[in-house]
Amino acid sequence: MIALAILSACGGGSTVAPPSAALNVTYIGRTLSVNGRPVTAARLSPLPTYATILPDRHNKSKTFEYIFNQYGTYATIFDYPKSVRQIGKINGLGGQGCTNVLYGYGKKTFWNVGGQNQIEEFQVPQKLIKTLSVAYVFPSSCAMNTSGDLAVGILYASGAGGGDVVIFKNASGSGTAYTTPLDEEFFDGYDPSGNLFADGFTGDRSGFALVELPKGGTKFETIKTSNSPEFPGSVQWDGKYLDVTDQYPNAMYQYTVSGTKATLQGTVLLSGAGDCAQTWIATGVVYCGDASTDGAEVFNYPAGGSPIATFKGDFVEPLGVVAAKK
Repeated sequence: MIALAILSACGGGSTVAPPSAALNVTYIGRTLSVNGRPVTAARLSPLPTYATILPDRHNKSKTFEYIFNQYGTYATIFDYPKSVRQIGKINGLGGQGCTNVLYGYGKKTFWNVGGQNQIEEFQVPQKLIKTLSVAYVFPSSCAMNTSGDLAVGILYASGAGGGDVVIFKNASGSGTAYTTPLDEEFFDGYDPSGNLFADGFTGDRSGFALVELPKGGTKFETIKTSNSPEFPGSVQWDGKYLDVTDQYPNAMYQYTVSGTKATLQGTVLLSGAGDCAQTWIATGVVYCGDASTDGAEVFNYPAGGSPIATFKGDFVEPLGVVAAKK
């Protein structure tokens, strides 16, 4: 503790530990609710963990990773592969993120869906440049296509709206809401053709479903998968396949999609992860925001297997992750 105090005095600053108060965690069906706010994680660790990290004020990295923690807390910033230690923090964020690329490192900006109804765009590494809003209380996810449109999923809404997806043309304006067959939307992602996919629960909040809005279409349709995912996870193009992460086994299912059928072509297992609430595929790696271990890991992709790196920093129930570069 004395050594940390000395380092803090020399460095001119320190991070703030996450709140230590016990979280009120409940389930509605298979959906977690934390302090009255539904979350997209399948399971959480019992208590937040943290490490005191001093920012690297001389950082020259052009690649950054953002771990979004519990809603309304903060995003922790990393510069892997230069280091696995936290280099900064953006207060007030949480939830999920996306960038202006289908996969890989976003180009100079990233989005965070982490407020009650606000969606924010940042310039790398942490300058707020735009704010959008939706007329629903609990947005859950975001994705961008190659034309710059932003899709925001709605996890839950009292009355109508739960499971909807709001699309902002050119990532601006008030957005257009599209009804889906989902009762709760967890994650979404585009393919290179501009088709939008989303997953979540239907019925009694226990039935997994994958849905698609074809490019230029106005109606989502259900996509039947050749296997049976258990719990909704990230939906993302990997350069060849549509990837859907299953949070229970920490498996990434690689699909080819034809019509209303998704055929499993491969499975990437993330061994040693607790619960990858959101994954983000970059170049040769995949990042995991791990809600169960209160941390974040890096895995080879598409090889999977055990983590090749574990981030060290401040975490409180990580729900999302995204990667971008200057």
